[in-house]
Amino acid sequence: MAIEDIVIPQMGESVAEGTIGTWLKAVGEAVAADEPIVEVETDKVAMEVPSPVAGVLKEQLVAEGDTVEIGALIARIDTDGAASAAPPAPKAEAAAPAAKKETAPAAPSAPATSSAASSAASSAAPAASENLMPMSPAVRRIVADYNLDPSSIEGTGKDGRLTKSDVMNAIENGKARTVAAPTASAAGPVSAGPREERVKMTRLRKTIAQRLKDAQNTAAMLTTYNEVDMSAVMAARSKYKELFAKKHNIKLGFMSFFTKACCLALKEVPSVNAQIDGEEIVYHNYANIGVAVSAPNGLVVPVLRDAQDMGFADTELAIANYGKKARDGKLTIADMQGGTFTISNGGIFGSLMSSPILNAPQSAILGMHKIQERPVAENGQVVIRPMMYLALSYDHRIIDGREAVTFLVRVKEALEDPTRLLLDM
Repeated sequence: MAIEDIVIPQMGESVAEGTIGTWLKAVGEAVAADEPIVEVETDKVAMEVPSPVAGVLKEQLVAEGDTVEIGALIARIDTDGAASAAPPAPKAEAAAPAAKKETAPAAPSAPATSSAASSAASSAAPAASENLMPMSPAVRRIVADYNLDPSSIEGTGKDGRLTKSDVMNAIENGKARTVAAPTASAAGPVSAGPREERVKMTRLRKTIAQRLKDAQNTAAMLTTYNEVDMSAVMAARSKYKELFAKKHNIKLGFMSFFTKACCLALKEVPSVNAQIDGEEIVYHNYANIGVAVSAPNGLVVPVLRDAQDMGFADTELAIANYGKKARDGKLTIADMQGGTFTISNGGIFGSLMSSPILNAPQSAILGMHKIQERPVAENGQVVIRPMMYLALSYDHRIIDGREAVTFLVRVKEALEDPTRLLLDM
């Protein structure tokens, strides 16, 4: 019997330990090479630990919720067990015994025969099978959190298994159906569940909470607002999106316009791209733009490095790659370090107006919002235009109001006349 040890991998220079999240494989279950077996959460990122070899999971040496150091032994794989390991029992068969127990109390007062119980179990199995689609515990948790019907989502994993990417893509594209909660009139009496539930915060959520509160306590935070007419950007996007997608194999979105506009504005107003370090102000002669991405475990901010040198296609490809890595739990510490300015797009969730919180130690963050048609005055006439509110939150300790307003106006001007983006104006 050959045994392969599984240890917690290195996750970055500043990460010394992690918390075991969810075991994706049970003891005795077959594991393919590079297949994730456990989720590990750190104070910066959640990631899946893959098996380096194929075999059978022989031991789980730590439990869910345990805190372990980098390099700690967490599991063992029996590499000789791959060929002899029996395939996992079909979901419907696994659910049948439970169905027997549930149907027994509902039987008539006369003792139920074994054939009757068998019939009841077989009739209940298909229903159980529908609710137990191939999903890892992590994916099942996302489905439960969003109250989704898993049968409405197409699985692209092995044997039709749903992946995080499948579920998150279905949510973003509006293809995932939600499950309606049964009512008493439709489904009979419903057993009352607990009125409250306590769930331990993940390390990532605790760190997010702490850093956001630290930003409020430390910085002299202020927000200034403006609005931008998105007509020109939408027209350019509509005109060139098909050609752009054909040439670069990526959709032309709004983030590339905003990223380029912010890079130009940061160049003119360098204090917005600076940060405080002790008693000194550090000015950055480059723009590392953080792009806030919603991941299953919380908000993460991967960084577009040297965004001032990136073209529209480079920006869109990088953002799409980060989005996929975030959904799949594969963002690394390096992906999220070194940002100098952040863009947050609450508009994708329908937000019309908000005041974003600084992403310390950065000194400013731009909030994008929903594009909404509104009546505006133009040359003495009331016209309907697709408008978006912009919000710039900034640290008033190093950024004056004049500089903050100037920055926001420059972003507005570049978006309302995208030719400025090409002429570096």
